Amino acid sequence: MNLYELSVAFQEVQNMDLDPEVMKDTLDSIGGTFENKAENMAKLIRNLESDRLAYKEEEDRLKTKRQAVENKLEWLKTYLKDCMKLTGKTKFKSGMFNFSIQKNPASVNITDERIIPEEFLIKQPPKVDKNSLKEILKRGIEVPGAELKQTEGLRIR
Repeated sequence: MNLYELSVAFQEVQNMDLDPEVMKDTLDSIGGTFENKAENMAKLIRNLESDRLAYKEEEDRLKTKRQAVENKLEWLKTYLKDCMKLTGKTKFKSGMFNFSIQKNPASVNITDERIIPEEFLIKQPPKVDKNSLKEILKRGIEVPGAELKQTEGLRIR
Protein backbone atom coordinates (compact mmCIF):
# COMPACT_ATOMS: atom_id res chain seq x y z
CA MET A 1 0.00 0.00 0.00
CA ASN A 2 1.53 3.33 -1.05
CA LEU A 3 1.44 6.48 1.10
CA TYR A 4 -1.51 7.98 -0.78
CA GLU A 5 -3.61 4.83 -0.33
CA LEU A 6 -2.58 4.72 3.33
CA SER A 7 -3.67 8.34 3.84
CA VAL A 8 -6.99 7.69 2.11
CA ALA A 9 -7.60 4.62 4.27
CA PHE A 10 -7.01 6.61 7.46
CA GLN A 11 -9.22 9.43 6.19
CA GLU A 12 -12.00 6.88 5.66
CA VAL A 13 -11.53 5.59 9.21
CA GLN A 14 -11.89 9.15 10.52
CA ASN A 15 -15.20 9.57 8.70
CA MET A 16 -16.63 6.29 10.02
CA ASP A 17 -18.57 6.05 13.27
CA LEU A 18 -16.97 2.91 14.67
CA ASP A 19 -16.94 1.40 18.13
CA PRO A 20 -13.41 0.94 19.57
CA GLU A 21 -13.12 -2.79 18.78
CA VAL A 22 -14.16 -2.37 15.13
CA MET A 23 -11.86 0.67 14.82
CA LYS A 24 -8.95 -1.40 16.19
CA ASP A 25 -9.64 -4.20 13.72
CA THR A 26 -9.95 -1.70 10.87
CA LEU A 27 -6.69 0.07 11.79
CA ASP A 28 -4.92 -3.29 12.19
CA SER A 29 -6.07 -4.35 8.72
CA ILE A 30 -4.52 -1.30 7.04
CA GLY A 31 -1.17 -2.24 5.55
CA GLY A 32 2.07 -0.30 5.49
CA THR A 33 5.09 0.10 7.70
CA PHE A 34 4.64 0.81 11.39
CA GLU A 35 6.17 4.27 10.96
CA ASN A 36 3.77 5.17 8.13
CA LYS A 37 0.80 3.87 10.11
CA ALA A 38 1.95 5.85 13.16
CA GLU A 39 2.30 8.99 11.04
CA ASN A 40 -1.22 8.59 9.67
CA MET A 41 -2.63 7.77 13.11
CA ALA A 42 -1.02 10.98 14.42
CA LYS A 43 -2.77 12.89 11.62
CA LEU A 44 -6.05 11.19 12.55
CA ILE A 45 -5.52 12.09 16.22
CA ARG A 46 -4.78 15.73 15.35
CA ASN A 47 -7.87 15.94 13.16
CA LEU A 48 -10.06 14.46 15.90
CA GLU A 49 -8.53 16.83 18.49
CA SER A 50 -9.36 19.71 16.17
CA ASP A 51 -12.92 18.43 15.79
CA ARG A 52 -13.25 18.11 19.57
CA LEU A 53 -12.10 21.71 20.06
CA ALA A 54 -14.50 22.96 17.38
CA TYR A 55 -17.41 21.08 19.01
CA LYS A 56 -16.51 22.48 22.43
CA GLU A 57 -16.38 26.03 21.05
CA GLU A 58 -19.73 25.48 19.33
CA GLU A 59 -21.21 24.15 22.60
CA ASP A 60 -19.97 27.26 24.41
CA ARG A 61 -21.33 29.53 21.67
CA LEU A 62 -24.73 27.81 21.73
CA LYS A 63 -24.81 27.88 25.54
CA THR A 64 -24.19 31.64 25.47
CA LYS A 65 -26.96 32.11 22.89
CA ARG A 66 -29.36 29.93 24.93
CA GLN A 67 -28.63 31.91 28.08
CA ALA A 68 -29.22 35.17 26.21
CA VAL A 69 -32.59 33.89 24.97
CA GLU A 70 -33.51 32.67 28.47
CA ASN A 71 -32.65 36.10 29.92
CA LYS A 72 -34.67 37.86 27.24
CA LEU A 73 -37.64 35.53 27.87
CA GLU A 74 -37.51 36.20 31.61
CA TRP A 75 -37.26 39.95 31.06
CA LEU A 76 -40.18 40.00 28.60
CA LYS A 77 -42.40 37.96 30.93
CA THR A 78 -41.55 40.18 33.89
CA TYR A 79 -42.14 43.31 31.82
CA LEU A 80 -45.53 42.07 30.59
CA LYS A 81 -46.57 41.02 34.13
CA ASP A 82 -45.52 44.43 35.51
CA CYS A 83 -47.47 46.22 32.76
CA MET A 84 -50.54 44.11 33.49
CA LYS A 85 -50.31 44.98 37.19
CA LEU A 86 -49.88 48.69 36.42
CA THR A 87 -52.99 48.72 34.26
CA GLY A 88 -54.95 46.56 36.70
CA LYS A 89 -55.58 43.89 34.06
CA THR A 90 -54.68 40.64 35.78
CA LYS A 91 -56.76 38.47 33.43
CA PHE A 92 -57.85 39.09 29.83
CA LYS A 93 -58.10 37.63 26.32
CA SER A 94 -56.49 39.16 23.27
CA GLY A 95 -56.57 37.51 19.84
CA MET A 96 -54.83 34.16 20.10
CA PHE A 97 -53.77 34.34 23.75
CA ASN A 98 -55.25 34.37 27.23
CA PHE A 99 -53.31 36.30 29.87
CA SER A 100 -53.52 35.92 33.64
CA ILE A 101 -51.35 36.50 36.66
CA GLN A 102 -51.47 33.65 39.11
CA LYS A 103 -49.56 32.55 42.18
CA ASN A 104 -46.70 30.09 41.67
CA PRO A 105 -46.31 27.07 43.96
CA ALA A 106 -44.73 27.97 47.30
CA SER A 107 -40.96 27.53 47.50
CA VAL A 108 -38.45 27.67 50.32
CA ASN A 109 -36.09 30.61 50.61
CA ILE A 110 -33.09 29.94 52.89
CA THR A 111 -32.13 33.15 54.70
CA ASP A 112 -29.38 31.67 56.92
CA GLU A 113 -28.31 28.08 56.31
CA ARG A 114 -26.18 27.98 59.48
CA ILE A 115 -29.20 28.10 61.81
CA ILE A 116 -31.38 25.52 60.03
CA PRO A 117 -32.06 22.61 62.46
CA GLU A 118 -29.99 19.49 61.74
CA GLU A 119 -33.07 17.38 61.00
CA PHE A 120 -33.49 19.34 57.75
CA LEU A 121 -29.90 18.86 56.59
CA ILE A 122 -29.00 16.11 54.15
CA LYS A 123 -26.14 13.96 55.37
CA GLN A 124 -23.42 13.59 52.78
CA PRO A 125 -20.54 11.15 52.75
CA PRO A 126 -17.09 12.63 53.39
CA LYS A 127 -15.13 13.56 50.30
CA VAL A 128 -11.43 12.71 49.89
CA ASP A 129 -9.10 15.70 49.49
CA LYS A 130 -6.96 14.20 46.73
CA ASN A 131 -4.62 17.20 46.45
CA SER A 132 -3.59 17.06 50.12
CA LEU A 133 -3.37 13.28 49.96
CA LYS A 134 -1.12 13.47 46.90
CA GLU A 135 1.26 15.88 48.66
CA ILE A 136 1.52 13.58 51.69
CA LEU A 137 2.15 10.53 49.50
CA LYS A 138 4.82 12.42 47.51
CA ARG A 139 6.68 13.03 50.78
CA GLY A 140 6.86 9.24 51.26
CA ILE A 141 4.29 9.06 54.03
CA GLU A 142 2.10 5.98 53.75
CA VAL A 143 -1.66 6.45 53.94
CA PRO A 144 -3.87 3.37 54.27
CA GLY A 145 -6.15 2.94 51.26
CA ALA A 146 -4.16 5.24 48.98
CA GLU A 147 -1.08 5.09 46.81
CA LEU A 148 0.59 7.21 44.17
CA LYS A 149 -0.12 5.95 40.68
CA GLN A 150 2.13 6.82 37.75
CA THR A 151 0.58 6.37 34.33
CA GLU A 152 1.90 6.88 30.84
CA GLY A 153 0.48 8.95 28.02
CA LEU A 154 1.28 9.36 24.37
CA ARG A 155 2.74 12.72 23.31
CA ILE A 156 2.72 13.64 19.64
CA ARG A 157 4.80 16.72 18.77
